[in-house]
Amino acid sequence: MKTILENDNNFVCDIQAPCFQMLTPEEVELVQKSKTQVLFRKGDNLTKQGAFASYVLFVIDGMVKQYMEGEGNKSFNLRIIRPGEFVGLSSVFLRNTFNYSSVALTDCRAFLVEKDAIAGVVKQNGMFGFNIIKRYCEQNADLLETLHTVIYNQINGRMAKALLYIDGFKKDYPEIFLLLSRKDIANFAGTSVESAVKLLKNFEKDGLIQLNEKDILIINYEALAEISKRG
Repeated sequence: MKTILENDNNFVCDIQAPCFQMLTPEEVELVQKSKTQVLFRKGDNLTKQGAFASYVLFVIDGMVKQYMEGEGNKSFNLRIIRPGEFVGLSSVFLRNTFNYSSVALTDCRAFLVEKDAIAGVVKQNGMFGFNIIKRYCEQNADLLETLHTVIYNQINGRMAKALLYIDGFKKDYPEIFLLLSRKDIANFAGTSVESAVKLLKNFEKDGLIQLNEKDILIINYEALAEISKRG
């Protein structure tokens, strides 16, 4: 992790996201004074589950994996975070600690904004607050859908859904599967690495996917989508 100063070549002078464009000059100044720009190297943690949260992160570029940590070495991957998304919004509204961990899948830049500044702008600016709450609700809806999949889908369905979800990033990030280990894929499907590897081989044998070392190419989207629904 490295703090990016104004004289660095990869410094971004302003937050260009649409939700920040509706702020008043005074509110922009408040956010500007409360933010720090940071470069996270691949593998760096942006947030750590249970750690004290004094800031919210806004991802400028790069890819981030969000996950829950369990007992021992167990973990469950929740989602992949794209540029333009917030990390740690729950710390503004609910608690003073992060309730999940997140790690950089690639080098990425982010703004760290003091959560008190975000809370203050939410209270003052109705449209900004509306957009923040909308984003927070969208994230919760995605988490509920993930929970539904884990509870009600069998292992084949969970793996099919995980592959389709990850493949959805290929348009903007063709290397997405190369950024994830088999353990990562297993953690998206809520299963063991051994079971994940066996399932991937079975899917390949059935003509659903093609395995090219670490990369995965989906061949039969319709069949895989059907498995994800009834699995």
